[in-house]
Amino acid sequence: MFAIGTIINTLSIVLAGLLGSWCGHLLKERHQSGLTLASGVAIIFLGISGSLEGLLTIHNGNINSQNSMLLVISLGFGTLFGEIFHIEGWFEKLGIWLREKSGNREDNQFLNSFLTASLTVCIGAMAILGAIQDGLTGDYTLLAIKSVLDFIIIFIMTASLGKGAAFSAVPVFLFQVTITIFARLLEPIMTQQALSNLSLIGSVLIFCIGINIVWDRKIRVASILPAILIAIIWSYFFN
Repeated sequence: MFAIGTIINTLSIVLAGLLGSWCGHLLKERHQSGLTLASGVAIIFLGISGSLEGLLTIHNGNINSQNSMLLVISLGFGTLFGEIFHIEGWFEKLGIWLREKSGNREDNQFLNSFLTASLTVCIGAMAILGAIQDGLTGDYTLLAIKSVLDFIIIFIMTASLGKGAAFSAVPVFLFQVTITIFARLLEPIMTQQALSNLSLIGSVLIFCIGINIVWDRKIRVASILPAILIAIIWSYFFN
């Protein structure tokens, strides 16, 4: 069956969203607030751990830094391109459309929870590599593992942030199915170095999402997404 991994992943997010939405009504405001902070802290540490893997190495018992220039160049130019093309605005338009069509027009938290959840489950090497493997060999193991992780994340986010988190299933499905369709074209591009760079920058963006949740900041993470593409291109010129 075509894109079975993405279908499993999408259904896991939908199910988590339904259960989280049901549980959200049962939780008091302080419970929801506590879950929000807990999910934010967890996401921050996921971002930190992934970032440190790409920024630090241990050689002969000494800790050495690496990829500093990659980080600066990718984030700098990625943000510039993202702001020029107003990528955050496109995400918001999709969120607003989904809010209107789903009958959640009065939900003030819908857009924020949709953006936060969508970026959390779309960013990362697992989504790209898993979709490529699914498209080339039909092996959806990686996406099945991702489905379990996404289920937990979306369940907590929906219960604490609102129904919008459940609709992250839409961009996840579109994103991963597109990669699965073009898997044969993308496979030679996604070298080990490209995946390492993608993981580093993706982890930094996940860290930014956590900051938005915990400290209620407004880092326009969607507008930094081109940084991932720059990091992949970088891998072909610098090792």
